[in-house]
Amino acid sequence: MAILGIIADDFTGATDIAGMLVKGGMRTIQTIGVPPAGTIPADVDAVVVALKTRSIPAKEAIAQSLEALKALQAAGCVRFFFKYCSTFDSTAQGNIGPVGDALLDALGARQAIYCPAFPENGRTIFFGHLFVGDLLLSDTHMRHHPLNPMTDASLVRVLARQTKHKVGLVALKQVQAGSATLRAALDKLAGDGVRHVVVDAVADTDLGIIGEAIGDDTLVTGGSGVALGLPAAYRRRGLLDHKPNAASLPKVGGAAAVLAGSCSAATLGQIAAFKGAHMALDTDAICRGEDVAATALEWAKDKLGNGPILLSASDRPESVKVLQAKYGVEKSSQAIEKTMAALARGLVAAGVGRLVVAGGETSGAVVGALDVTALRIGPEIDPGVPWTASVGDKPMLLALKSGNFGAPDFFTKAFTLT
Repeated sequence: MAILGIIADDFTGATDIAGMLVKGGMRTIQTIGVPPAGTIPADVDAVVVALKTRSIPAKEAIAQSLEALKALQAAGCVRFFFKYCSTFDSTAQGNIGPVGDALLDALGARQAIYCPAFPENGRTIFFGHLFVGDLLLSDTHMRHHPLNPMTDASLVRVLARQTKHKVGLVALKQVQAGSATLRAALDKLAGDGVRHVVVDAVADTDLGIIGEAIGDDTLVTGGSGVALGLPAAYRRRGLLDHKPNAASLPKVGGAAAVLAGSCSAATLGQIAAFKGAHMALDTDAICRGEDVAATALEWAKDKLGNGPILLSASDRPESVKVLQAKYGVEKSSQAIEKTMAALARGLVAAGVGRLVVAGGETSGAVVGALDVTALRIGPEIDPGVPWTASVGDKPMLLALKSGNFGAPDFFTKAFTLT
């Protein structure tokens, strides 16, 4: 029976943390949306509920997150994790703070940490400031994100604008002094009425210390990195046995394809590095209502089976802004997602059994189009990105990649592991 329930605010983020737990020996399943009662297998240790709540109104994000919490509690989970992006994607109104408040209230918990650090992917927190590589978050491309522009690298300030409760910080020196010191610092802040605590971390060893310190906490929040230390902490508490085959997936044949919708710098670099057949979709034509998917599928038909192919709707941020100004943010986003969904259905019908998807919104559209309700989590391709297998009579392999994640050769490397 599952002990850990994770509520993730997007699809690729859900897969990201699920892969981290599998690496720690936890058999993990990811559900697409809130799972109906009785549908979670008994042979899993963790359940990740993938929502799409990052950029919707806070009230709706809260309602969906609480619904997910109830389903996880019904499945027997006793520890809970609210997972958001390692770049803390949100606005002054939320949704990280409001959802954190709602989950704390529902669980009757006094405090939660906030730690989106993922050092292996260049996300570190120092004195409460989030760095991407050597740059403050506010000095990166995230400053110009079309939905959640991150113009302040201080997570304490960002979070304080999203909640009426006190926000505190545990600095790196206290973390590196060990789990007992960190636990004491968190307890002192809780005694002072500090409900939300940003915790510094600059290395994987810090995440291990944090995991041990919060192993008894009912609610944890953060990026996938902070989950690195949780499996070991749960084993030390007798909640979990190590599963050596946690990452095993069924063998799946078929052609290989990539659908890229993210406009992040990492994904654009991966598209540029891809050596196979590639078609860049005409996003303006998509927004005008033309059937670009049909044209793209016709192009793909003769190429499938001769190596991985790539279909991309990704573009530079300035080009995306032009498109949004011309057609509107919502209309342009929906049109592109609809096209990616149609491509996914067409590719699978044409024999694709292994599919890499880049971008959270694109991943959400694809799994919805393919009627995927749950995923078994398998081996990691790059940090934070595992292969998964859809649950059902005819499984297919899916890699749902956060736009910011993966090495430049990710699209090629992924298929060497299947």
